[in-house]
Amino acid sequence: MSKLFSSFSIKEITFKNRLVISPMCQYSSIDGFASNWHLVHLGSRAVGGAGLIMQEATAISPEGRITFKDLGIWKDEHKSKLQEIVSFIHQNDAKIGIQIAHAGRKASHEVPWKGGDAISSDSENGWSTLAPSALPFKAGSLVPNEMSIEEIKATVANFVSAAQRAKEVGYDVLEIHAAHGYLIHEFYSPLSNKRQDQYGGSFQNRIRLLLEVVEQVLPVWGSDKPLFVRISATDWVDHGWTIDDSIELAKILKSKGVDLIDTSSGGNILTKIPSDVNYQVDLSERIKKEADIYTGAVGLIQEAAQAEEILAKEKADLVFIARESLRNPYFGLNANKELTGKVEAPQQYRRAF
Repeated sequence: MSKLFSSFSIKEITFKNRLVISPMCQYSSIDGFASNWHLVHLGSRAVGGAGLIMQEATAISPEGRITFKDLGIWKDEHKSKLQEIVSFIHQNDAKIGIQIAHAGRKASHEVPWKGGDAISSDSENGWSTLAPSALPFKAGSLVPNEMSIEEIKATVANFVSAAQRAKEVGYDVLEIHAAHGYLIHEFYSPLSNKRQDQYGGSFQNRIRLLLEVVEQVLPVWGSDKPLFVRISATDWVDHGWTIDDSIELAKILKSKGVDLIDTSSGGNILTKIPSDVNYQVDLSERIKKEADIYTGAVGLIQEAAQAEEILAKEKADLVFIARESLRNPYFGLNANKELTGKVEAPQQYRRAF
């Protein structure tokens, strides 16, 4: 019996297996609108056998985009194409989640294949960025504006509005993006948060923004569908955010109603990360066992046997794959055949398996 291809339920949602496609930005939107690229990209992974497809970081506001080509859900007009995508995923026996996000000081950039450089607010396709403190991400990055209390409250409200739209679109899972050096991570990490008010200083103050987002999103999202939070479990540097901090945060998030910690790491400053096979899996395992909460493991998971072992050893409850799914959209079909001998491909593709 394969653990990877066993079903898994959270609240009223049952995933046919424990294979999840990670949210991966496609930088293929105009004014935040989804396109046929997103339909085919996400739809292919559903056809390819994954149980849950996570839509890329989807901006809660225009200034919350990483690039001017990011996907968005800050206005009602965005919903129509997203509903088409959700419908196709459901027609192909998979669930779909949306990751709602604000890029903070890492916003206002060119798309990666054009260099990915910061774009100043006085240039075309650029805007002023926001952060907990006026500290740039790196040399040459934009210096963000330190957020006022009013701007923080408005941002929380934007997360709530995005969650409401996500519910109306029909997503099965909502994930709050609090990782990779984007806005919420910038608040909870002491490396990027030097505030002296109720949102800075102590651990409890630095996690306040995330807790406010969770507390205000949950009544809108409802109690019947899962709420995930993606965190960076460590900054990988001394005096930064640590795995012990993440365990404490996860305990609090569970008490607030969060169902799963999507366990990533890094991204808040430039530093060397020991990015080898399974390099983040131990982080997932510690949070799962010490905070007693469901976790997802992610990071250089590229083989079916590798994913199976992570689950069999109870280091995570779900396995998220990213770049491997770009190379092989049908990873799930092939992995299922390898681990179980079953051919679960759609009728249109079955003769190939």
